[in-house]
Amino acid sequence: MSYSEDISKATAVITGNGKPWDAISGENIARMRAQNRFKSGVDIARYTAKIMREDMAAYDADPANYTQSLGCWHGFIAQQKLISIKKHFGTTKGRYIYLSGWMIAALRSEFGPLPDQSMHEKTSVPALIEEIYTFLKQADARELGGLFRELDAARDAGDEVKAKQVQHQIDNFETHVVPIIADIDAGFGNAEATYLLAKKMIEAGACALQIENQVSDEKQCGHQDGKVTVPHEDFLAKIRALRYAFMEMGVEDGIIVSRTDSLGAGLTKQIAFTREPGDIGDQYNSFLDCEEVDGAGNPGDVLINRDGKLMRPKRLPSNLFQFRAGSGEDRCVLDCITSLQNGADLLWIETEKPHIEQIAGMVDRIREVIPNAKLAYNNSPSFNWTLNFRQQVFDAWEQGGKDVSAYDRAKLMSVDYDATPLAQEADDRIRTFQRDAAARAGIFHHLITLPTYHTAALSTDNLAKEYFGDQGMLGYVEGVQRKEIREGIACVKHQNMSGSDIGDDHKEYFCGEAALKAAGKDNTMNQFAA
Repeated sequence: MSYSEDISKATAVITGNGKPWDAISGENIARMRAQNRFKSGVDIARYTAKIMREDMAAYDADPANYTQSLGCWHGFIAQQKLISIKKHFGTTKGRYIYLSGWMIAALRSEFGPLPDQSMHEKTSVPALIEEIYTFLKQADARELGGLFRELDAARDAGDEVKAKQVQHQIDNFETHVVPIIADIDAGFGNAEATYLLAKKMIEAGACALQIENQVSDEKQCGHQDGKVTVPHEDFLAKIRALRYAFMEMGVEDGIIVSRTDSLGAGLTKQIAFTREPGDIGDQYNSFLDCEEVDGAGNPGDVLINRDGKLMRPKRLPSNLFQFRAGSGEDRCVLDCITSLQNGADLLWIETEKPHIEQIAGMVDRIREVIPNAKLAYNNSPSFNWTLNFRQQVFDAWEQGGKDVSAYDRAKLMSVDYDATPLAQEADDRIRTFQRDAAARAGIFHHLITLPTYHTAALSTDNLAKEYFGDQGMLGYVEGVQRKEIREGIACVKHQNMSGSDIGDDHKEYFCGEAALKAAGKDNTMNQFAA
């Protein structure tokens, strides 16, 4: 329904109620409705799931249609990201938000900063989803409020052409509400716990849930050591739990992102249950590092039958079982295939470095079984991108017979190499990594898990260094405010960003001429009008 149509609809209701409603404006109602399009988190989840499904189909048709996101740890950060995207690119198409369990643990836990081991309160995850969408909806209300003011000004000036232009912008307004891919870690417990938390996340607005195949009570960050995986049947039960949650909440298009940590996980807590040779449990157990035993073995041994031989899986003092060295890629491929065959929509392979051919080698094998398999990939800040890509270029040059004697491979991070041809080629590869990996390695969605954690730290360090040093107030003015003004950062008018003008609009709707509004001539925000 267009803005004009909604005005007519609201006005008809008011007219039908007679004199008691005379003071109510149909246009004001239409404006408030436009500024509050989404009435619930489930509305948002349905809307954004449809967007993701359409984007996935577009990627299948052409891998140039990959999507991107940045991890956000606060609603304000997510809001400013989307405002920036609309300002610079005119549309939010193909841009999502990633909600990182790492950042919740480190920044949003009531226990204080924690490592990424699922020790934070599970309810903090849906709470952040709800917070993010509250801020995104306010971004809608703020931008539309500005358009309504422009419309009123054009009408007051008798400028019909301008009024029609603004009316067109209102009728075709693009919301800041975009899909969130939300990290549910390893499910925070068994399949029932996973299901219950998933429902809360969907109620808050999440259309895409990312779950990993680690043991819940042994969960580690994907870029740290000590990861322990679970047998496929255990993990598939959680994937089914997510799908049941989506279906129960009426979000039939909900997206499940299945993450495997098998590349870096050399341990398992369980030997999988097997019904017959070659089943999924037998395949999982085939990767166990075993030694043949004679007779019945030793007291306390756990023994399995492998090809008619009695084998002892290697067990650590922690009671964990060890996989064979070098089996990680094979386990990743099997994890991915079984996940997609049992209800997952996207894959996530956690790697130790950003190497396109490493990822592509696994995806090629997965696509032999499931041709349209595609990934969400973590462009992780845990990677040293500069060193990794300089070393990749060094290796490629060396293999191609190019002279690399001017470079020390172990010291390529050095600033001394920044202006060299090798460093320039490495930077070019970093710049095109997402495009190239989307085309070659099946990556539909590129995300950075923790970027705003790092940008907040860097910008705060720069401000503290200048403000508390010799620059004093100039450290803030030159380093922050002057840049905000000249680069058109909306937050320079922080009262407007916090909703002051929206409040003024409501005061006028409710009180008419008696409204005591904040945006008068003495509001210091007027200094930023020029």
